[in-house]
Amino acid sequence: MHFAGVLPEDAPDPRARHAELLKRMPIPVVEFVAQPSVQVTDISVNSATDRYGCSAMTASVSATLWRNPDNKSDPVNLADLDDDSRHAIEEVPPWPRPAWLIERVESMRFPSLWEAVQTNWHREESELNALDSLLIQHTNYILMNQFREELGLSARDWDAPAPLSERTATRPIDVSIDREAVSGIEIDTDPFVYAVGAKLANGGTLTAVIAREHLPFITVQFASRR
Repeated sequence: MHFAGVLPEDAPDPRARHAELLKRMPIPVVEFVAQPSVQVTDISVNSATDRYGCSAMTASVSATLWRNPDNKSDPVNLADLDDDSRHAIEEVPPWPRPAWLIERVESMRFPSLWEAVQTNWHREESELNALDSLLIQHTNYILMNQFREELGLSARDWDAPAPLSERTATRPIDVSIDREAVSGIEIDTDPFVYAVGAKLANGGTLTAVIAREHLPFITVQFASRR
């Protein structure tokens, strides 16, 4: 999340607004199954409306990854940061900052599973919100925001074609959701990320996109958020 300018010390935590929006989600949010290596840090919510009211909602779960959750001070848990990012984290401004912002900056020291798991709800089914389409959209979103350097994209290349096309190959796979095997699909051909998704019994759709370097530390199973 990017914040411009100087925020007053009493600036409200944006997570509170997302928590209120989350109450309007018609279906339960799905996240990674509880595991020591994954610590949820944020759930952001986007929605669309039309003349009949809310037509679609997406809840995106972000988390910190702990490579060694038993010892969080272990240097193995630190993210591989460039000099500019490290300087931005360590530089303390001469004005007071909100506690939640300090917490957010400190979390940047560690690898992030940024918007890794999404729960999608649409009032009406269409080709645009079919499982394969949503999974490809989510994968492209992560690639374009998290792997720009690896893709050879500059800061000005936001109009570049999406890395994956609608013809990207998917294959069937069973996805564990609430301890049950659900028929889903995966994208296991991209060199940077692994993606998996499934239709939910309540009419929603789960998609998850994970950097390949993080896969050894994560159990790729999911559970409804309580």
